[in-house]
This record gives sequence, structure tokens and C-alpha cells, in this order.
Amino acid sequence: MSTPAIHIENLTKRYGAGDTAVDALKGVDMTIWPGEVVGLVGPSGSGKSTLLKCLGAVIEPTSGRMTLGGQAIFDESWKIDDLRTLRRDRIGFIFQAPYLIPFLDVTDNVALLPMLAGVPDAKSRSRALELLQALDVGHRAKAAVAQLSGGEQQRVSIARALANHPPVILADEPTAPLDSERALNVVRMLNQMAQQYQTAIIVVTHDEKIIPTFKRIYHIRDGRTYEEAGEGRAV
Repeated sequence: MSTPAIHIENLTKRYGAGDTAVDALKGVDMTIWPGEVVGLVGPSGSGKSTLLKCLGAVIEPTSGRMTLGGQAIFDESWKIDDLRTLRRDRIGFIFQAPYLIPFLDVTDNVALLPMLAGVPDAKSRSRALELLQALDVGHRAKAAVAQLSGGEQQRVSIARALANHPPVILADEPTAPLDSERALNVVRMLNQMAQQYQTAIIVVTHDEKIIPTFKRIYHIRDGRTYEEAGEGRAV
């Protein structure tokens, strides 16, 4: 693994200016490899959300450097002209709530992003079905979103995040609304998908149930990151 999926050097983010300026990130360093699921933990206000938004090209860092798959996407300024396409094609997102589109069936919820990227409809739906089968919700492929359980909806949201073969997935509190068994099932699936598709996954979480499952953890405190080895318990 010679090329990290994500590499961040001395990333900073300042909101405001002058006496009212707030330094949300103060020099973050982070490296995530293909196939890894890494935890990002820290108290409220520590900078987790800001870091995730910078990584997701939602907000612009103040300084520093970020690479995806060895390509610089930010180096003191954005190095990618079309950030919307970057987000669509190279970064998958999983949220606390699934945010599925209620008037589309399960397959089309997953196939939509590849379709928007210009992939033919039949190929997009074939990819969607492959992912749904891998996540044990293939039998719900034609179901309406309202017919799914909460756990099934979260599996569909994972499939959607993988639909464009992104090298990176950012998961923001994906197990927060789930009980222990379902939360560990989600972690199990994320690890399986990371290995199968060589996707790097960062999981922002406060969930004490899943923190022991990570092999590596980045703690973020006062805008800085501190890496530690996790327990890596099997799930």
C-alpha cells in the first residue's frame, strides 16, 4: 500500500477574522489507507464536523494540504476546479439519517448517483443490485423506502455511498440511532465493504458500542488530531 487513500498535512480552518476569529482546526495530520475503517472521535466542538466538511470538499480549509489517492485536491487552495464532481465521483457520504428519496424505489436510490455521472441506466442498476445483494437487502430492491426498517434503510445508504466506486467514504455518526446489535452489524458491513472494494472509510462517532472495533483511532481535541491504536475487536 504505497499510496494513501487520504493524506492530510497541517490542515487548518479559521472562521471569522480579528478578535472574533475561531480556529476550528489547528494543524491536523492524518493518513488513511485503502481498505481501512478508521474511527474519528472527540467531544462536541473539537473540530470533527469541520474536518469532515473539509475532507468532503464542502468547506474550504484555511491552509494545509489534502490528497486523495495521491492527487492533491487542496494545497493552500483548491486544486480541483469542479468540487461538485469530486464529491459525486470520489467521495461517498453516510449520515446519521439515511436521507433516502421517498419517491424512488430502493434500486433507484442507489443507482441515482452513477446515473447522474453519466453511467447508463442499466449498468447503474446492475451495480446497485450487486451492492444491495452484498449488503443482504437485495430482496428489497423494488421496495419503497417507507417499507424498509431503520436498519434496512441504513444498509441502502451504505450501498448508495459505494455506488460510484469512491476511494473514500465519510460516515458521520452512522450508528447513532441504532441499538447495539444493529450498530455492530453496520460496523461489520463497513469493514466488509472496505475490504471488498478497497475503500477507505472514516467513521465519526460518539458511539461507545463501536469504538472498540476500530484498529486505528484518531482523537481530535482543540482542533488537533492524536492517533492511537484501537482494540480492533472482531464484530
